[in-house]
Amino acid sequence: EFEESELLETEISEEAPSEMTTEMEVSLPEAVVELGNIVGLEDSTFDMAEMGQMSDASSDNETGSRSGDGKAQALKKYGGNASSEEAVERALKWIVDHQLPDGGWNFDHTVGPGDHRSSPDPGHHSQARNGATAMALLPLLGYGNTHKTGTYKRQVEAGLKFLMTRGKPSGRGISYLEPQGSMYSHGLVSIVFCEAFAMTKDPYLKPFAQGTIWFIEDAQDPNGGGWRYQPRQAGDTSAVGWQLMALKSGKIGGLEINPKTLKLAEKFLDSVSIDSGAFYGYAGPPGRPIADARTAIGLLCRMYMGWQKDAPGIVDGTELMSKKGPDVGKTANAYYNYYASQVMKHIGGRQWKDWNPPMRDSLIASQDKKGVSAGSWEPGGGHADKAGGRLYQTSMNCMTLEVYYRYLPLYGDNAADDEFRLE
Repeated sequence: EFEESELLETEISEEAPSEMTTEMEVSLPEAVVELGNIVGLEDSTFDMAEMGQMSDASSDNETGSRSGDGKAQALKKYGGNASSEEAVERALKWIVDHQLPDGGWNFDHTVGPGDHRSSPDPGHHSQARNGATAMALLPLLGYGNTHKTGTYKRQVEAGLKFLMTRGKPSGRGISYLEPQGSMYSHGLVSIVFCEAFAMTKDPYLKPFAQGTIWFIEDAQDPNGGGWRYQPRQAGDTSAVGWQLMALKSGKIGGLEINPKTLKLAEKFLDSVSIDSGAFYGYAGPPGRPIADARTAIGLLCRMYMGWQKDAPGIVDGTELMSKKGPDVGKTANAYYNYYASQVMKHIGGRQWKDWNPPMRDSLIASQDKKGVSAGSWEPGGGHADKAGGRLYQTSMNCMTLEVYYRYLPLYGDNAADDEFRLE
């Protein structure tokens, strides 16, 4: 979570931003080619001009429900409707409209050319270009867009190329650490590359996907098993959630994941939980059972690490979360709703049927419908408002409304198979 009180300025010097171009075309310097070769394409010609032309096979893995008949079926089965899809489409349009000519995004959405950037609530973390770009690309990918297919394939390709120019070799991997973003930005970028690779199997994405995964593994706290702002720093649940979701996304794409990393992450989750893993704190165990974003993150991580539906921690944690329900209204906490909605969708049954209508209908109702802000959401509850602003809020809410088809359920009919779980 981009928390204003927690994201510290790093000592890493940021490269000067790319010069604006008149068209959305990103020139990839030789350094990017070398970066790809360093991380794992030594035996290939790394020709970015051919990116997206090498593989036409659509993904048959966990992301396959994002398009075609699978998407339509998932939307209907799990409680989405025409209104929720219209809200997603409006949000994607607002996000795409705020892409910059260099292919990236900025949490300060007022930056850049055009007279359409006057929506209120710009984010304060304008230096976190990697994080902002990844946050914008995730809902585009979640809707089924890639750099090869979809309404916004051109924008996705430009965004991916922008991120490719921003990576820095670090050890055996690629780092996306940056001022105002730290490991949060890196985790988000890793998810983007891993999902884009899983959806397309484009070989030009693989070194960036694998390289960011290797950096995550090397950045893990070797003692406590978590992640925080800087490599090997003692962890917090919020940062851990993004890194584990990146590892999960890498698993979907068939990338190399070190099982020791997952075992050590389990140690961290044990250290910040109570009641058999039902409830989670930030950097230590909570003082009481609580249904909040930290608990939602912890439960989702446990699900992906192989905990069964009837595990006591899953049962007790989801029951309290179900009783609380989603955050609704203008001040809703998008971070809590994003993680908790995934947890409740995986649990399914009565709890999902109770959860989904108020979550879905509140997001549809609270979305701005008029003027330059149409399609976006005003930042609400939680700590991300000032840091990420309207772009953050819109991306998170959009992904929450994509919950019906972004991933297959872990339990029940047509569930993801065991190979998808991080165990």
